[in-house]
Amino acid sequence: MDKLKIGIIGCGTISSIYMQNCKNFDHIELVACADLDEKRAQAQAEKYHIPIACSVDEILKNPDIQLIINLTIPKAHAAVCIQALEAGKHVYTEKPLAVTREEGQEILETAKKNNLIVGSAPDTFLGAGIQTAIHLIEQGEIGVPIGASAFMIGRGHEHWHPDPAFYYDIGGGPMFDMGPYYLTALVALLGPIKRISGSTRISYPERTVTSEPNAGTKINVVTPTHISGTIDFVSGAIGTITTSFDAFGGSTLPPIEIYGSKGTLLVPDPNTFGGPVRIRKTGEKEFVDVPLSYGHSQNSRGLGVADMAQAIMDGGKHRANGELAYHVLEAMHAFHDSSDNGIHYSMKSTCERPKSLSMEQKIVR
Repeated sequence: MDKLKIGIIGCGTISSIYMQNCKNFDHIELVACADLDEKRAQAQAEKYHIPIACSVDEILKNPDIQLIINLTIPKAHAAVCIQALEAGKHVYTEKPLAVTREEGQEILETAKKNNLIVGSAPDTFLGAGIQTAIHLIEQGEIGVPIGASAFMIGRGHEHWHPDPAFYYDIGGGPMFDMGPYYLTALVALLGPIKRISGSTRISYPERTVTSEPNAGTKINVVTPTHISGTIDFVSGAIGTITTSFDAFGGSTLPPIEIYGSKGTLLVPDPNTFGGPVRIRKTGEKEFVDVPLSYGHSQNSRGLGVADMAQAIMDGGKHRANGELAYHVLEAMHAFHDSSDNGIHYSMKSTCERPKSLSMEQKIVR
């Protein structure tokens, strides 16, 4: 098999970068796209020279397609993933894996039943920035990792997004919107999570949209918009995280810091693929920039798809896998559960820390 044939379900805004980047990998071929709005699928097919634009039923019945990229809205992730798996297709979905833990488990169980595999965004941890940070930790440059901190601080989406209501509904909020990037990066850096504690609040029960075309619309907020928590990793490291849609003026805090016995590592924004990566070792007075040691420093969404396709073809294990995505999904719920119930939440799931890329390894064949 020279190329793995791929189809995309969901032709909204995020589909463009996937359609563009699929052409960068010579072992995959994007042959079809589908959407509930077939005119939208047709427009994307024409723009990105995709041979087939069709309905969801038609793409799932196409015997040539082996892997489906699911780019639907989060509430539809589980239904579309299960539908594709039952049709005999491997599935890679945008984040999060699903909205509920039960849905996430059903996806993994359906894949196992049908001898198929699941992948999920984010795949940003495969980019040059975080892979360089992982390499520094693995080489012992900061000694034994002791702790970490992560910050995603912003004002919310009603000021710029054309249709921001989802971000304040169940399955939204800063933890479910941006948490997958931060938690996936932390697991890639430090390994799986053992226990979580969290505190959450809805700071503003009602939001007023100021962006067009819905300026003036009121949004009832039903999901926490400011979450702080503590993460106990299986390795013994302890992390803290804050995600917020409630901070006017944003933040000057770094996205992620890793504290080790011999130094501190500043990790780049996990919603990007590049740098900067900075390190300060014991005895040094300042942080210094570390040159990126890997490729893919630009917007390379689709790396996880390419890595998954390579695993399908070669019989290996892909990195942005379903077990990792489910572990992150459970962790996001854990912050809310801990706050709601006044308890430490012990994780029920685990996963392997994704194998880092070697210096010589190229996902692009």
